[in-house]
Amino acid sequence: MDSKCNCSTSGDRFLNPILYNILSQMDTGRPSQDTFSNSSAPHKCNCEVRRMVCLIRSSEVCKEASVVLVKTVHFMRNLPAFNQLPPSDQYALLKSCWAPLFILGLAQEHVDFDVTDVPADSMLKRILLNRQESPEMEREQPAMAGVSKLKCCLKKFWSLDLSPKEYAYLKGTTIFNPDVPELQAGLFVEGLQQEAQHALKELVQLLHPGNQERFARILLTASMLRGITPNLIIELFFRPVIGQANLLELLVDMLFCRNP
Repeated sequence: MDSKCNCSTSGDRFLNPILYNILSQMDTGRPSQDTFSNSSAPHKCNCEVRRMVCLIRSSEVCKEASVVLVKTVHFMRNLPAFNQLPPSDQYALLKSCWAPLFILGLAQEHVDFDVTDVPADSMLKRILLNRQESPEMEREQPAMAGVSKLKCCLKKFWSLDLSPKEYAYLKGTTIFNPDVPELQAGLFVEGLQQEAQHALKELVQLLHPGNQERFARILLTASMLRGITPNLIIELFFRPVIGQANLLELLVDMLFCRNP
């Protein structure tokens, strides 16, 4: 998918003069004569790269997503092999794999969702109201392009109709990623990933003896997970819940808190 917005030129022709004139005249409070000269022809970008979206039924979907996230961390904590790793390796793997694992959880729990466009005038309203926001308060709204990737990935997994054991072994191959930089026990992690892949392959052959392509299809679908950014997951499912908190810090607290 081309990341360039094909309608950026036409959009800027209408939007930029308006914002520029508002900003340039904000100190004097006197808009220039041509501030709204092109306001009769508003432009709304419909390409997926620039379409900002948010969840429909946000409270319900975020609650379901939070349950999946808790199950994801518990799955990691309950893996004996994961607990044998040095804490620094556990942290590195958590940072690298929590988002792919979470997406697998969404697929396994069949969490579906829909999105709607964010009101296009939100930026203009902030300028008109002269709201001063710190960089920490400014968050990137999820774009439809990323959401489309996520929904496509989920549909691929649903079409495979994986069993709970297939999901478990696939999660194992995702957690134990030897390509994560600076692992102290990199060879051990690589061995664990190979074991998980071998176990998944044997299980697939046992459950689907007549389907010779299923194992390859599972791995191919799993490769889509890395194309979905953690930032998209955070902003779409968890920002409405955690506010300005750092989700990774919350996950670390959950992972290393050993109290029952």
